[in-house]
Amino acid sequence: MYARQKHIALTLLALLCCALSTMAQKKVYVRGYVIDEQKHALDLVDVLQLGTSNGTITNEQGYYELQCTCTDSITLRFSFIGYETVTRTFAPGSQLSINLSVTLPSASNELSELEVRSYQRNENTMLKIDTKQLQLVPDASGGGVEGLIKLQGGVSSHNELSSQYSVRGGSYDENCIYVNGIEIYRPLLIRSGQQEGMSFINSDMVESVNFSAGGFSAQYGDKMSSVLDVTYKKPEKFEASVSASLLGATAYIGSKSKRFTQIHGFRYHTSQYLLGSLDTKGSYDTWFLDYQTYMTLALSQHWSLEFLGNISQNTYRFRPSTTDVSFGTTSMARNLTIYYDGQERDRFRTMTGALGLRYQLTPNTSFVWSVSAFNTNELENYDIIGEYLLSELSYDENGNMTTGEELGTGTYHQHARNRLSATVANVSLKADMKVGATRMLAGVSYQREMITDRIQEWERRDSADYSLPYDPNAVQLSYNLTSAVQLTTSRLQGYIEDTYRYEGDKLTWNFNGGIRLNYWSFNKNILFSPRFSIALLPHWKHDMTFRLAAGLYCQAPFYKEIRKTVTDPDGNNFIELNHDVDAQKSINVLFGYDYYFRLWNRPFKFSTEAYYKYGYDIISYSVDNMQVRYSGENDAIANTMGIDFKLFGEFVPGTDSWISFSLMRSKEDLLNDHYKVYSNTGAFLGDVYPGAISRPNEQRYSVSIFFQDYLPNHPEYRMYLKFIWADGLPFGPPNSQRYEAVFRSDPYRRVDIGFSRGFMKGREKFMTRQNVVQSWWINLEIFNLLNIKNENSYYWFSDIYGNQYAAPNYLTGIMPNLKIVVNF
Repeated sequence: MYARQKHIALTLLALLCCALSTMAQKKVYVRGYVIDEQKHALDLVDVLQLGTSNGTITNEQGYYELQCTCTDSITLRFSFIGYETVTRTFAPGSQLSINLSVTLPSASNELSELEVRSYQRNENTMLKIDTKQLQLVPDASGGGVEGLIKLQGGVSSHNELSSQYSVRGGSYDENCIYVNGIEIYRPLLIRSGQQEGMSFINSDMVESVNFSAGGFSAQYGDKMSSVLDVTYKKPEKFEASVSASLLGATAYIGSKSKRFTQIHGFRYHTSQYLLGSLDTKGSYDTWFLDYQTYMTLALSQHWSLEFLGNISQNTYRFRPSTTDVSFGTTSMARNLTIYYDGQERDRFRTMTGALGLRYQLTPNTSFVWSVSAFNTNELENYDIIGEYLLSELSYDENGNMTTGEELGTGTYHQHARNRLSATVANVSLKADMKVGATRMLAGVSYQREMITDRIQEWERRDSADYSLPYDPNAVQLSYNLTSAVQLTTSRLQGYIEDTYRYEGDKLTWNFNGGIRLNYWSFNKNILFSPRFSIALLPHWKHDMTFRLAAGLYCQAPFYKEIRKTVTDPDGNNFIELNHDVDAQKSINVLFGYDYYFRLWNRPFKFSTEAYYKYGYDIISYSVDNMQVRYSGENDAIANTMGIDFKLFGEFVPGTDSWISFSLMRSKEDLLNDHYKVYSNTGAFLGDVYPGAISRPNEQRYSVSIFFQDYLPNHPEYRMYLKFIWADGLPFGPPNSQRYEAVFRSDPYRRVDIGFSRGFMKGREKFMTRQNVVQSWWINLEIFNLLNIKNENSYYWFSDIYGNQYAAPNYLTGIMPNLKIVVNF
């Protein structure tokens, strides 16, 4: 009997030891927020599990997350300079995840500097974009940074294959992009998202991103709509990452020695997989390859060198076979079938290099001399013949849609042999000086531009056995364009701006004022662009910020804007450079308001920006897919007004998400545009002046959402969602007058979603056996989750009577993508 009881006791003791061992190995996640008595988030608060060396610090939102070894009870200590130390003890029990938020009482009354640091109130029109999750956010174009920019208020994009975007009614060419202070240029012949490849910005190399949709200061160039300011990393230690997916692969490596830092990035991207979902079937052979580097060398205590380099090549080869697209309404449904012969072969090769010499005179005074150059060589060749059949669609007795009566047939032949080479070289000197509450920035630059352009393209159309336009005595082309241009020009640019911060008893205000100067040898124009902004931070209400910005933004033309099409008596079109073209000018006024608050004990910010832009000396343009064609003349005035709303915050603890809603009205009035009206008998009735019409990028409304989430007890399982619902854009027949763009495409609607599973060192047992891989992720991305057919451009075809029909060119459908990311 005693032996049996002893055996039972030993068994229970063994089971207890196993239970205790299991509990000792069990992990519990503790997460929450640390705030002060005014409910302001506190960052850099030390969070320590007592009795261990396990600890962490809070981020800018006061959020922390700590993995603790499970015991009977866990005690956490929260400490921060200027605040009382707080400890919290709790019993985890069987819980795997615990939310624990604390309030730190003030240890003294002198906390104003600490509050400002943790509050992060915005004092200018630049918006800081969080880039921590760029590797995991789904993006069909592979851009990463631009994918998040497109979700900001006032930003419009209707093509997931392109990284380009429009801001508050402006064209794609009205956005300035800087990387480490160097202005970035794009290829000039791009006409579709399929051709584009990837943008310059390598998201693996990014340290910070700042974006302004208007009201930016004088240091940020001469564009009229927006500025994107990107800074690349200076690594503190060795770091590296690789990724691979069905859309390509990337590799990144960075290191630091005593005086030298370097980062290198390689990218390979192909859209061949995505293009397979288009209505136009065929053989797609597309690839983009680039290499980038950013290196710094400390020569001495005061002198340092910086180098930014890039070389890329984008190749697009396409041999179409068929297009089958249905469109129209249920009462008037149509089907367009096109059979192709021919191919397109394009190549875009770009190089960028920038060398900077920095002199740090004092901790608050620095000078930077820089030399940079950009070169692009672009080839665009295509010969494509298409035979189309337009048919009526009807429903049979079973409710199935069938092809009915043939409505028209025809043939078209598109031909192009285009060559463009451009080099932009720049030498600049910039100064940055801070004295007390004043900071002054100044800069001067000289730029040389050399462009060679050869264009030879034409199109012939045939409908019902007649060549269009119809001429019984000759074969006419429906469109032709020839160019042989060689251009060399110089620009001289300069700016000076001053920022002054004043802290009074009742409010703090931040004033920025500056002016830009620009001279271009092509048209001998001297431009002055004054700008100012004021931010008011009331002390009686620490959760509000008010902003006012205004300025005259003068966008000096680049090559595309000065090209004017002229027609000779035989109907041949030529490119002529217009030396009388002036810079486009826009008077911008912006009022902004930020309201900071806490909801569910988490930080949120509600922002509103109302704006008005009056433009004169505007160069009108039309958009086809991603190609912008300018009139080459200052032939319009424009006005744009709108309002943007954005709710930003931690809808899920520790993650940033937002909802943006925008309303806009953008109109332009072409000067002296009119047409004559005649009666049925041929009598002249008078001239009609169309007046104000919608601008090509007038997006009257848009809603965008970016949302992050994770499983509460398993933060290694994450989800990212991007949602866009935006108004369609105006369009009209090709090669027509601007006032004929009276149609509007359907709304652009798209949902992209990504699911990630992460394996982090310190959380996964098998990861602790090695010291090379810090984390790796498996991502499942689903592009266009709802499989909505979005319209991007249109096929236009005519009959002998000149009637034109438009069939939509749809973008990509639903497509899954698998991606693996490894961080070293």
